[in-house]
Amino acid sequence: MLTTSAVLSRDPAAPFSIEAVQIDAPRAGEILVRVQAVGICHTDLVTRAAGGPARPLLLGHEGAGVVEAVGAEVTTVRPGDRVVLTFRHCGSCANCRGGRPAYCHRSIALNQFGSRADRSPRVTADGTPVRDGFFGQSSFAGYALTTPDNTVVVDPATDPVVAAPLGCGFQTGAGAVLNALRPAPDDQFVVYGAGAVGMAALLAARAAGVERIVVVDPNPARRALALDLGATAALDPTSDDTVTAVRETTGGGATHALDTTGQPGVLADAVAALTTGGTVVAVGLGAGVPDIDVRDIVLGGKTIRGCLEGDADPHTFIPHLLELHAAGRFPIDRLVVDYPHTHIDTALEHQRDGRTVKPVLTW
Repeated sequence: MLTTSAVLSRDPAAPFSIEAVQIDAPRAGEILVRVQAVGICHTDLVTRAAGGPARPLLLGHEGAGVVEAVGAEVTTVRPGDRVVLTFRHCGSCANCRGGRPAYCHRSIALNQFGSRADRSPRVTADGTPVRDGFFGQSSFAGYALTTPDNTVVVDPATDPVVAAPLGCGFQTGAGAVLNALRPAPDDQFVVYGAGAVGMAALLAARAAGVERIVVVDPNPARRALALDLGATAALDPTSDDTVTAVRETTGGGATHALDTTGQPGVLADAVAALTTGGTVVAVGLGAGVPDIDVRDIVLGGKTIRGCLEGDADPHTFIPHLLELHAAGRFPIDRLVVDYPHTHIDTALEHQRDGRTVKPVLTW
């Protein structure tokens, strides 16, 4: 075992704690990654709040770093490889074989704190097992044990701080645009929510050549940043009738829309503001039932669909996004701010008040 610093949650109502943990050596099929950077995702915070009584929790699912060692049977990576960590998938079910690993039949079992088959601990703190295995990585630590299916090899020159959020948030937003919605340059694209997912969607739409992009967000700093990144309009839902404002701004309604908020009212507005034949994709895992007019959907030929992890195959999509970034067409470096992992409280504060779109912890 090796000892490293980790960000643990011992009480959902208390701040995260910085503690020493012990990481086991990689077993057969496992990969030991030295974590250099990890994005803070909304999913980490929601899981922390609803993670149940088993504590401490080791979260983190947007890791990036370098492979330190591999267990027997691992052939896809080797020590020294720079990698981005993402979600797990079985690789053998119908959805995985069909190129849709985000919808893997075993997704919940593999990504929600899955344990080893023999129940032996991968991570301990003072001899007590830590609840780990979140998205097959639990990368809020200086080292993480991963598997080949969620470990993506990238170019050695890749900046881990920029690349880390591609494991989930940036992949989700960009994939929703490039893989699910696929707007054409002359389409009218509207993004609801200018957080990390929404901003990545904006940048992906710009990379695809979409000329008309509207962002809807209550935070003035994020609206200003969206305009600076290429949005043609930014609307404040707290002061405008959102549906009317979107229709007026787009000249009749959105052809394509993305709801990143998970709020039923926002999704309902997004559907209402679509033009005839328009499509809205929902990626936010919220709760509740949107008030949607069935006649409007049918008479308007509108489409509503969900999208997990950008409908992406991470092993091809993450390198593709990094290629777009290297070419200057996907400037996600504008969205990230790095913080020492010991300053996670500051990172969370800056994320809440809108000063930082995507905080990334470093080791």
